[in-house]
Amino acid sequence: MKIKLLLFCISLNLHYLCTPKRKINNYLNQMNYSPYFNPELETMSREALEALQTERLRDTVNHCINNPFYAKKLQEAGVTPESITSPADMRRLPFTTKEDLRENYPFGLASVPLNECVRLHSSSGTTGNPTVVLHSQKDLDEWANAVARCLWMVGSRPEDVFQNSAGYGMFTAGLGFQYGAERVGMLTVPAAAGNTLRQIKFIKDFGTTVLHAIPSYASRIYEVMKEEHVDPRHDTKLRVLCIGAEPHSEEQRKRIEENLGVKAYNSYGISEMMGPGVAFECPVQNGLHIWEDYFIVEIIDPVTLEPVPDGELGELVLTTINREAMPLLRYRTRDLTRILSGDCPCGRTHRRIARLQGRSDDMMILKGVNIFPIQIEKILLKYKELGTDYLITLQTENGNDTMTVEVELRQLFTDDYQRLQTLTRDITRRLKDEILVTPKVKLLPKGSLKTSDEKKAVRVVDLRKQF
Repeated sequence: MKIKLLLFCISLNLHYLCTPKRKINNYLNQMNYSPYFNPELETMSREALEALQTERLRDTVNHCINNPFYAKKLQEAGVTPESITSPADMRRLPFTTKEDLRENYPFGLASVPLNECVRLHSSSGTTGNPTVVLHSQKDLDEWANAVARCLWMVGSRPEDVFQNSAGYGMFTAGLGFQYGAERVGMLTVPAAAGNTLRQIKFIKDFGTTVLHAIPSYASRIYEVMKEEHVDPRHDTKLRVLCIGAEPHSEEQRKRIEENLGVKAYNSYGISEMMGPGVAFECPVQNGLHIWEDYFIVEIIDPVTLEPVPDGELGELVLTTINREAMPLLRYRTRDLTRILSGDCPCGRTHRRIARLQGRSDDMMILKGVNIFPIQIEKILLKYKELGTDYLITLQTENGNDTMTVEVELRQLFTDDYQRLQTLTRDITRRLKDEILVTPKVKLLPKGSLKTSDEKKAVRVVDLRKQF
């Protein structure tokens, strides 16, 4: 078995040599490490993977019977562990929603006694009961393995220095990335959120090579580096950036890569599943591998709740099949994505999802048109004159709904009125072509929009709710 595995890794490395160098970055020069954190699981055949999913789904259903909420749902659906014969049988199971978690707050969805749980994470609960997710020690170990698998996939190795700029409270990205990085064996810098000057000092002094930051904060770090005359390409050792937690366009990712001189890899996590580690890009950067030994994946129409074909945009639904304390069946994430078809050149067999296109509950409806913030961001970031901070405001004026898009300039040129007018008109035209309504575009001086070092960027303010 070991000889076969060795031959497989050698053949895979030869395959990578045929892939453009830009796509594999530092993947092959990491002291002859295997490109896989767990070769057996990451490259298993689809048949073996589906057999594993069937077994784990059956065990999960059996485990969920211990929970009164799921016991009732399963009985109503006529689903028993013995009736599960393939991953497709999952469609007979009931959906679970965020409202279910809130209605059963705090521990009503636990499938083990509370004394077998060692940690909980919770949402802010600003609009009612928060969502609470429980973890056993086994759950935490598996979570660390999943994040380590992601970090290893993008070239992180024990010789690296990993810096985490996420908060270490209830926000899962802090501890999730921390334990995953430690599982890889890296020296970790738990810098936590905020204090950008200190972040930059740590990056320089500690020789940080792998950084985790949400996209808007990665842009903020670069802006402060410029102010402090720090050249990330020459004054730091940064080479890998892990970004996630907020929807962002390909244009924003490319700008971050260009500014910081790194490869930026998209991460997808959701606290109801475990946090970071659900899905991650490989060096090919063509979709995120979603770990199917942990989850069964569905894409559904958010209105009809019926499955959509691969390649079609819909809502991501996930079923946990490797969780002990609080498994969730067919959880509606509200995140919009699609399944990417075809095999990935990296050799991993787990399916890929496209970068998130927003959330079904974040969709704006203006004059009967469905609009997502990421559509607007995609257009704005095509302009070199514009920065990365923007704000979309919806309001009602004289009985009509309007949209105002405020965006910061990269530099001031207020003395060139004609240039500002031309740029404003061009942005307005391109936005109208994309979203089919005409917004008001306002170009603001750099620093006009207040940003936070610790929270996700606020992109939309809907004032129509006040009327």
